[in-house]
Amino acid sequence: MKSRSKIIAFFLIVILFFSLAGTTVKGIAEKINLGLDLQGGFEVLYEVSPVDKSEKVTKRLLESTVQTLNDRVNRLGISESSIDIEGEDRIRVQLAGVTDQKEARDMLATSAQLSFRDVEDNELLNGSDVKEGSAKQDYDQQSNSPIVTLKLKDADKFGKVTSKLKDRDDPETPYQDNLLVIWMDYIDGEDSFAKEYNKSDHKYVSAPQVSQTLNTNDVMITGNFTVESAKQLADVINSGSLPVHMKELYSTSVGAQFGDQALNKTMFAGFVGVGLVLLFMLAFYRFPGMIAAINLSIYIYLILLIFELMNGVLTLPGIAALILGVGMAVDANVISFERIKEEIRIGKSIPVAFKNGMKNSFSTILDANLTTLLAAVILFIFGTSSVKGFATMLVVSILVSFITAVFGTRLLLGLWVKAKFFKKHPTWFGVNKAHIGSLSDEQTEPTFLGKERNVVKHRKKFFTVSIVLIILGAISLGVFKINPGIDFTSGSRVELLANEKLTTEKVNKEWESLGLEPKSTVISGDKQNTAVSRFDKVIKEDQMNDIKKEFKEKYGSEPSVSIVSPIVGKELVKNAVYALGLALIGMIIYVSIRFEIYFATTAIITLLHNVFLTLAIFSVIGLEFDITIVAAILTIVGYTINDTIVIFDRINENLRLEKHVKSFKQLALIVNRSIVQSFTRSLNTSLTTLLAVISFLILGAQSIQGFAVAMAFGLVIGAYSSIFIAAPLWLVWRGRTIERKPIIHKKKKKIEGPQV
Repeated sequence: MKSRSKIIAFFLIVILFFSLAGTTVKGIAEKINLGLDLQGGFEVLYEVSPVDKSEKVTKRLLESTVQTLNDRVNRLGISESSIDIEGEDRIRVQLAGVTDQKEARDMLATSAQLSFRDVEDNELLNGSDVKEGSAKQDYDQQSNSPIVTLKLKDADKFGKVTSKLKDRDDPETPYQDNLLVIWMDYIDGEDSFAKEYNKSDHKYVSAPQVSQTLNTNDVMITGNFTVESAKQLADVINSGSLPVHMKELYSTSVGAQFGDQALNKTMFAGFVGVGLVLLFMLAFYRFPGMIAAINLSIYIYLILLIFELMNGVLTLPGIAALILGVGMAVDANVISFERIKEEIRIGKSIPVAFKNGMKNSFSTILDANLTTLLAAVILFIFGTSSVKGFATMLVVSILVSFITAVFGTRLLLGLWVKAKFFKKHPTWFGVNKAHIGSLSDEQTEPTFLGKERNVVKHRKKFFTVSIVLIILGAISLGVFKINPGIDFTSGSRVELLANEKLTTEKVNKEWESLGLEPKSTVISGDKQNTAVSRFDKVIKEDQMNDIKKEFKEKYGSEPSVSIVSPIVGKELVKNAVYALGLALIGMIIYVSIRFEIYFATTAIITLLHNVFLTLAIFSVIGLEFDITIVAAILTIVGYTINDTIVIFDRINENLRLEKHVKSFKQLALIVNRSIVQSFTRSLNTSLTTLLAVISFLILGAQSIQGFAVAMAFGLVIGAYSSIFIAAPLWLVWRGRTIERKPIIHKKKKKIEGPQV
């Protein structure tokens, strides 16, 4: 009766969850903010410098600038914006869903330093003389053309200024002397009325003639305005002037059509990837696999809920981190299920096997998740833009996957283990009946695919393979080098999406007609309708606006554009190396405390081995190396440590069971046993995560395919190195000191999870 009530409780929990998820998930998904790569928009990184050159850039100055920028963005009616301070003198602006990027860019870029000057450029009035919020778009009563009106704080002061101007008359100047020149962002030493007056696109806003004294606080600014440009100028004046000049270092814009396509493709790839993972778990682990499938559904729902509550912005790399988090959640389940299967194989009952398996797997899951979490946190701290979004999702994914795997699986599977049905059908736990022994049987060495395997015996062959790959990789990096993306070089990148088939010759001819010559043009997409052109120079903003207009008219969608200065690329490399260095130090400290320094150092060598080979592969295939690849490599760091820690944890456990190890032969036997015991888990975890990654590679948006390629190679290399390099390397290193320094384990309590 007790067992039946637990089964009823299981179905009630499952029905309750799916009812809740079914009625709320659509609303949650609709509320999640989408990044500009999923709905269009643009991003700009500015370097700021004070208007007053005697001042320094301070935190207070930056905060004041961000506040003014936020006000300007609000006046544009943009709800999904992100304006953040980066470093000591940078501000990053991300505006998703922007329809008029030029208007938004113009409003952001201007410092709005309003000044009223004479023709000799002497300042007579400035923005501080204008009443706050008084500027508005209006119409000239005589010509009915758009103008901007504003109110001054002191009418008498304006009267004195106009009184002096009306009497000025210098016949030697080619222009009238009695002009009130209205400037926006006048720069001393660079700008002058004398240089600008005869230009059709002069920098000053207007220069009305003053023929009488005006004792009024009403000022009318005329010019070649449209209604939109007059309204924009009024909004800029009302938002206040910025206390800084802003120099654009990096920018990227994504057309709305690109965003829709990226979202649809990536979501479809995600669904396929998750579906393949669930099918694999069901086929390989049977009933526990069904429990894992339920828990993975809970995991995805909780991730979306938490991300929505955090008011996070979901980007393409963020979706990738969510799906990769599925791999982490699967890993925890695989570790637990493999330990349960081991207990069943030696003849223990299902309830006892469940209890022991869950207890023995906890420390491994904890160690693996903590080390990966460490890499993700460092990536969040030192990452920027989409990398930070990726890291945010990865951190949340790891935490939620740990909770659902440890507590969710224990709860749901624990409600079934005492069912009478499983006493007669242990094969429902994925164990072949022929492999189930008896507790009285003599314990033998573990097998893989029905045979004993001696991995450490062939360690020199594996070391030779890695050395050869490293040498070939070094030659490739020396000869072919890395193909740096625009994130690491100065220049421009333009991605075209057409409603027809494109060719390199056709696109290059289009550029030639615009007076530009791309360094390279690559055609891609299922229908060969996407072209990516790279330029080794930064295309000017005005020219880029013409390019966007031209291609939108010709191909039906606005191109996506990235512009970057070399300063940003250098800092990206520096921050990535810095983050990796800190991650390594943190991992060495953690692994040394949990295990020993030999384990920690070997894990780091394995990690560097994997990163180097991944870079070498990019050199060989010539794929563009951009900021998302940095995120992928740092993720590979986490996965490598994850895989390696699982095997090291098993070695440590077997050493504790042996208690006293004093010979190389004895140590080799323990290491080999640990590798074989972890073999299935390592392969299954890598395979399930690889299924999700391959889905992105084949079905995902083009902008995420470089990430998928890096992850695919990284997972394969990681699985190989954790099994065939890390543990054998530790054996060789530790084995040299074993006779002089035997491994002696006193009885020490193992980390255990919640009791079941």
